[in-house]
Amino acid sequence: MIHPTKAIGQIAAELPGSIPVLEKFGLDYCCHGDQSLEQACLSRGLSPDAIVAEIEAAVSQAPEPARDWTRATVSELIDHILEKHHEYLRAELPALEHRLKRTREAHPSHAALLEELERTYFALQEELYGHLHKEEMILFPTLRGLEEAVNQQRRVPPPPFGTVNNPIRVMRMEHDNAAVALAKMRSITGNYTLPADACATWEALYRGLQELEADLHIHIHLENNILFPRAVELEAKAGLG
Repeated sequence: MIHPTKAIGQIAAELPGSIPVLEKFGLDYCCHGDQSLEQACLSRGLSPDAIVAEIEAAVSQAPEPARDWTRATVSELIDHILEKHHEYLRAELPALEHRLKRTREAHPSHAALLEELERTYFALQEELYGHLHKEEMILFPTLRGLEEAVNQQRRVPPPPFGTVNNPIRVMRMEHDNAAVALAKMRSITGNYTLPADACATWEALYRGLQELEADLHIHIHLENNILFPRAVELEAKAGLG
């Protein structure tokens, strides 16, 4: 039984099958995962009990349970984030950029909308590339080292950035920025409503942007609600916290 006072991020972490329901109703389980399900529902005019019932039905009817990443090692979770989400972004971001440019060139009568969408997308894209680099070159190697040290029961010298809370603070801030950009793109496009004269490329662009949004929500959730708290625990166990 899911209690409505439980943190929405914790629900998403412990019951991955709840995520499609949370996405369906626009409930922010990634960047604001510390709020209760009740708070999230009431802020959107939704019935907490109705959402709980739908989540429980979705979880019970799933053909097979999704992997519970709260039970994975930190290294396993990092590998999953790299293979599933970082690789997706590296492949999809340039593809979306290409579709956006082609759509803008093909539809000059919609220049105002498409130029605003392009500016928002490019700002998000630039920050995401930097975000991936910082995680791959700084944070993730540090966490792997901490996990290895804990498993081998040995101490490690503190990293050059002091505590893992410092890069995590930056990552969380950039996650919040990404969430703002995603919401802005959804607003600019009227919830990705296509105009009557939209071409196939425009359709593919909007479909891809919605897929990007869904993937980033899960990506951010895995880090904010599972990886980062585990990182702080690891640091303490390694004698650095």
